Order: sequence, then structure tokens, then C-alpha cells
Amino acid sequence: MPIGFTIRVATPKDELTVSALLESSYPVLMQQDYDRDLLSAVLPKMTRASPELLRSGTYYVAENESGLIVGCGGWTRERPGKGDVEDKLGHIRHFATHPEWTSRAVGRSIYDVCERQARSEGVTCFECYSSLNAEGFYAALGFESVRRMDFPMGVNLKIPGVLMRRSI
Repeated sequence: MPIGFTIRVATPKDELTVSALLESSYPVLMQQDYDRDLLSAVLPKMTRASPELLRSGTYYVAENESGLIVGCGGWTRERPGKGDVEDKLGHIRHFATHPEWTSRAVGRSIYDVCERQARSEGVTCFECYSSLNAEGFYAALGFESVRRMDFPMGVNLKIPGVLMRRSI
């Protein structure tokens, strides 16, 4: 049982606070694996909460006892960036944990909620487009690295990452 936080379904009203979490998490946690110039280019795109995810009913936030959002993440049937759907396949989406809340089971707890919901809807496999710094987190959840790849972030802009998969 998680200590010090609860998990709930995110809503569009969470857009500013989820964006604030992403802005405080990604620059700190990604700096060890990515160069500063690349982060300067991609972080403005990566640190905005997705209104589509916030409306999905499959995106979650972890709130501490003071109501501060300390983690977020979710899943969709649609492949990120493409929108195509493959039977029984789900996609892990936009996970983040506040740097002061890492190693407290925030991300794992959100993942567990995602897996239970996805299984109940017939999903048997998850795919994840992981950043380099998050590969260890997903591996600890049972994901296997499939291949390194570059993820498009806009015109002439991409970020290296890892395609990962896990049967659920």
C-alpha cells in the first residue's frame, strides 16, 4: 500500500498541475542521459500535459496528503503519435514522478492501476516509448527493451529512446 499519496483519474482540470510536475521532473531526471542542447529543444514539447490524455479516463495522478501532484502516467490503446490501434495492445503514456518523490513507489503504483484497468479491457501486452533515463524503471516493472530508436518531437527534431514491451 502506497504511503503518503493516493491515486486518482486525472481530469482536464489537472492540466496546469500536471504540466508543472512534468516541468519539475523531466529536466532534472533526464539531464544524466541527454545533452543540454537537445533537452532545451525537446522539453518545451514534453513538459506540456496532453489534454487528450487528461480526458481519456486512463491517465492518473498521484497526490500527496497536501494535494500536490507528485506523479502522473497512464495508458491508451492508440499508439503515441500515430493513433493506430492494435488488438490487445496498450501503450504506456507520459509517466513522471517529482524528483523528491522518486523511489517511493509512485510510478509503480500508477503503473499497477494502469495494468489492472488495461487487463479488464482485454489488453494483454503493453508497449512503452521510454526515454533513456527511464529504461531501468520500466525494466523493473518487467518490460523488456526491444530496440533503441529515435522518437520524433517535431520538424527536424527527435530524441533517442527505447521501445519496450511487456506481457500483462
